[in-house]
Amino acid sequence: QVQLVESGGGLVQPGGSLTLSCAASGFTFSSYVMSWYRQAPGKERELVATSTSAGGSTNYADSVKGRFTISRDNAKNTVYLQMNSLKPEDTAVYYCNALRWIGYWGQGTQVTVSS
Repeated sequence: QVQLVESGGGLVQPGGSLTLSCAASGFTFSSYVMSWYRQAPGKERELVATSTSAGGSTNYADSVKGRFTISRDNAKNTVYLQMNSLKPEDTAVYYCNALRWIGYWGQGTQVTVSS
C-alpha cells in the first residue's frame, strides 16, 4: 500500500535549522510531483515547496523563498525539506504530498520554532 512517512520535525530555536524527510513506498516515486505543505493551528494548510517528478524544477511559497530548499532522491524514494533561518511563524505540522493523477498524504511531522 501507499505510504508517506515524514520525519525530522522537532523543537528548534529561531534562526536554527531542520531537515525534514519523507520516505515513500507503494507507488512509482519518480513519476510523482512531490510537495511539502504545512498547517499551523487555526490556519488552512498551505503549500510550502514543490519538486517536479524529474527534480529539475522547484517552486516555493514567498514566505520561505531563500530559506527552505526542497530536494528529492529518486533512488531512495525520499523527498527532503531543508529549512534554515527558521522563524516562529514557521511553526506548523508539515505534510508530505505526492501527486500525479491522485494525491497521497503523509501523517505529518510537528515543527516548533520557539526560544
